[in-house]
Amino acid sequence: MTGRPGRLPTSADITAADITATDILAGAGIAAGLAALAHAAPAVGSWTQLRRVVVPAFSGVGSPGHLALTFDDGPDPASTPAFLDCLDRLELRATFFLLGEQVRRSPGLAKELVERGHEAGVHGDRHTSHLRRPAGWVSRDVRAATDIIAEATGVAPVWFRPPYGAVAASSLVAARRAGLRLVLWTCWGRDWRADATPDSIVTRVERGRRPGATVLLHDSDITSAPGSWTRTLAALPELAERWRAAGLSVGTLSDHGIAPPRRLAPGRRGTVQ
Repeated sequence: MTGRPGRLPTSADITAADITATDILAGAGIAAGLAALAHAAPAVGSWTQLRRVVVPAFSGVGSPGHLALTFDDGPDPASTPAFLDCLDRLELRATFFLLGEQVRRSPGLAKELVERGHEAGVHGDRHTSHLRRPAGWVSRDVRAATDIIAEATGVAPVWFRPPYGAVAASSLVAARRAGLRLVLWTCWGRDWRADATPDSIVTRVERGRRPGATVLLHDSDITSAPGSWTRTLAALPELAERWRAAGLSVGTLSDHGIAPPRRLAPGRRGTVQ
């Protein structure tokens, strides 16, 4: 985790803001897990199996016959174009959770992925854990990323996934203020690791896949082991074959049967005018 350590949110902080926290969680469609998450919110991103059951929409559980394919950490001119070409060949569409600082470097690539039928989500402006940043910093970071992604792509993003999946109370507040819905994942390939292989990525994804899964992969190695994206890219054809054999349709989060945010800031949904 990068960045200057700050005070971590505590259950006392959340309780003190009880009305706001309740409103945010309910708006995100995870009110059923409010009592548990009021104390666990800063760490819930690590509890993959628990949160799939307690707060399924928060974990990306959607329509049983659909699989949402998602990629984090781009756009990266060294790797993202290869993923776009591969997804075209496989006739798959995906949601890319983009970093604002990466979009500033490659705005044309962010626009291209949307023009090619994919969806742009928000992964923050910088790839920094929210658990070690004050609430004001988190809110500014999420807003900056949301704005630059909308400007580059011409489409206001709807979905948000914090770096590392580290969810603090401030993450929920920032998402609400930016008109975004926070969605994590139901299974991943652990493809950022130096020891990941195409086979290990396929095995991990398939081992964790459940009906209505959201799959987390990475189209860039800027926060991962150097060259890790090449293994992810190599795993995609095998994953696509298995998903087709299972009779699944594969696409974006917007096609996944999860409701978009109930409360949107002005101008946050749809095409930017």
